[in-house]
Amino acid sequence: MIPVRGVEGTRIAVLGLGRSGLSAARALKAGGAEPLLWDDSEDARDKAAAEGFTLHDPSRREAWTGVAALIVSPGIPHLYPEPNRWIAAAIDAGVPVDNDIGMFFRSLATPDWDSFDIPPRVVAVTGSNGKSTTSALIHHCLLASGRESQLAGNIGRGVLDIDPPGDAGVVVLELSSYQTDLARALTPDVAVFTNLSPDHLDRHAGMGGYFAAKRRLFAEGGPDRAVIGVDEVEGRYLANQMGEGPGDDRVIRVSVDRKLEGPGWSVCARKGFLSETRKARQVASVDLRGIRGLPGAHNHQNACAAYGALRALGLSPKQIEEGFRTFEGLPHRSQIVAEKGGVTYVNDSKATNTDAAQCALEAFDRIRWIVGGQLKDGGLTPLKGHLDHVVKAYVIGRHAHETALEISQIPHEVCETMAVAVARAAAEAQPGETVLLAPAAASFDQYDNFERRGEDFAAEVATLPS
Repeated sequence: MIPVRGVEGTRIAVLGLGRSGLSAARALKAGGAEPLLWDDSEDARDKAAAEGFTLHDPSRREAWTGVAALIVSPGIPHLYPEPNRWIAAAIDAGVPVDNDIGMFFRSLATPDWDSFDIPPRVVAVTGSNGKSTTSALIHHCLLASGRESQLAGNIGRGVLDIDPPGDAGVVVLELSSYQTDLARALTPDVAVFTNLSPDHLDRHAGMGGYFAAKRRLFAEGGPDRAVIGVDEVEGRYLANQMGEGPGDDRVIRVSVDRKLEGPGWSVCARKGFLSETRKARQVASVDLRGIRGLPGAHNHQNACAAYGALRALGLSPKQIEEGFRTFEGLPHRSQIVAEKGGVTYVNDSKATNTDAAQCALEAFDRIRWIVGGQLKDGGLTPLKGHLDHVVKAYVIGRHAHETALEISQIPHEVCETMAVAVARAAAEAQPGETVLLAPAAASFDQYDNFERRGEDFAAEVATLPS
């Protein structure tokens, strides 16, 4: 646990008692504060009370009197589409609003660090797609090279649940826009921006607000090194803002669209080969084509971003390549769950938007595509020019018939349920083909989350004959 610093003797409210809320409450208590907890869910409140925490009803007239701060869980809106009523009340009362990420950054360094030969470092990864894989890949390569590493944030453990890092230890954080938007402190040593595509636009009042939330990690965080994907205009703008000139190697530019020219530091992947360039000279390369845990151009982009961060941390190209080759990928992200009868079954349930689904569809040849769920704004229209590899689609979801109309230009079958979709795809698949779950939609019409959807896919595949 990372005890929160600077809170001794204060009363601090915590709103939202999921993983991050409860870990924040424990860390506040360890730091000498009195946490005051609330959640709209009675079950969540009961769980907190059973752990010995004080419940604090924010609807009471004097609820904010004597409260030093409000710590908010990431799923609760603080500004758009409209502020949560209790956050609005705290703001009106002049109570500072923060989250567990802000508390982490202001509490991580301790006097013990003065005795370390090499101070611990924090790598923070954000972006629209690929940030989980990039974070996990960085963590994996650090461990494979013998370095101490902990993975937390939007993946793995809550940031305040981790152990205090030791000499030369590294903390790798995956940070969502919800987390970067509200944190009052952001001070990573290395910050990574993977890419940007439309997502969570209601929460950020549009694309500009969404990018601004990501940008805070860099503009306000002031990292020593910034690894930035520049295949979108926002990334190019961000890299320009962070650099002092073309040769400033504090910025490592990443691309899978083109070879980057100039005297700066860049990492690119083209046709399956990653290359590192510094001062206009190639200094290292990695053949990514045979790495099972990193299939497709989107994973090659993740590999480039991870490579840049790892080089900034001092790992050699050889150490990084060895780590890449033992990386097995993450569940629900281009995860190979089985190979039966010459057919490969891939779970990419995390492809909850069309950009992520497009990456998956371009990573494999001859695809039996399981698609559908709770479609986002724009539906499947952005995918219409990217379906060349699809042999046939199998449509799931409560609105499967409506979804099927959006892909009427390709062979398709309305299945509605995962069980039917997997059975039909398996029955028709030929050796060399891939049955791919890449829904291009949220899961909430049929499942609690994308993980449960991916687990259902894997369970149905497991029932198929070998």
